[in-house]
Amino acid sequence: MKALLATLLTFFASSSLAALTPEQQQAKERGVMLFKQYKIAEPELRIAAEAGDAEAQFYLAEELRQMNRYITPEAHKWYEAAASQGDFYAMIRLGRSGKDLCAVMGNCADGQKTPVEWLRQALKQAKPKAEQGDAEAMYVMYHITGNRDWLEKSANAGHAIAQYWMAVGDSQGEGFFFLPGKRQESVERWFKASSKGGYPKAMMRYAHLLYEKHDKAGVRYWMEEASKLGYVDAISSYAAYVAHTPDLLGYELNLVKGYALTYLLKELDGGGNMQVYVDDTLPEIAAKMTPDQIEQAKVFAKEWKATHPPLSFFPDKLGY
Repeated sequence: MKALLATLLTFFASSSLAALTPEQQQAKERGVMLFKQYKIAEPELRIAAEAGDAEAQFYLAEELRQMNRYITPEAHKWYEAAASQGDFYAMIRLGRSGKDLCAVMGNCADGQKTPVEWLRQALKQAKPKAEQGDAEAMYVMYHITGNRDWLEKSANAGHAIAQYWMAVGDSQGEGFFFLPGKRQESVERWFKASSKGGYPKAMMRYAHLLYEKHDKAGVRYWMEEASKLGYVDAISSYAAYVAHTPDLLGYELNLVKGYALTYLLKELDGGGNMQVYVDDTLPEIAAKMTPDQIEQAKVFAKEWKATHPPLSFFPDKLGY
């Protein structure tokens, strides 16, 4: 079994040296998009994974793990294929596999390395990069070691996701702050930095803080920015507020845009349980519109889709 896995991994590693064909690249991009929309992505991801693309291999393993709720032998195979090409996130998943449900069930796959060996390899490869100032490598070091100092170093180096998690951690009581009020200042500072770094989840959390401070102009700005990046949670809120359903933020009434962006969420086809929201909200907005406005909104939705990133829930790469 181990010999077979080693042969497969050698094949995957050598295959990755060749660039994907346009068709394989298209399949990969669509697969990653579907994965981030909580929709079935396995067929598209498999095309690029079998062609040797490490990122597709990782996401395919994630899809298989989430579908089955544990690391199946096939998911393990694809994690190892990605890890053998240097994918840190795959190495970390393998390193944590000793705590996976498969361990409880007693059916974890035999691998090229043990979980501890994969973590050691990840550490060996990430640490030199982190020490040279690579912000993502610092973030990876945090996940490998659990040492929050690495998360802070990554955040200080400008990694937007690390900045987001620094804010979350501070808000949940992590870290030490001697003076009253400094914790909240830190939370706001990190969410703001992450927002400026382009992370839409931080934009929405920062917007919430601004709302508590009665800064509606700031809320409107960051909600719209997050929406432009395709973040589903932002779009659903932005659409409702511009359609005054309800009017809480002082947006100028725009029924066409509100209907269009809510209508766009239908493309998720129930992904992320958004269909119930769409079914409830769309008729409420439509009741205030003429048939001509509704047709304009559908055109607007099509144009938005063509000029903005795909809809996404922006799931954490090492999430559930």
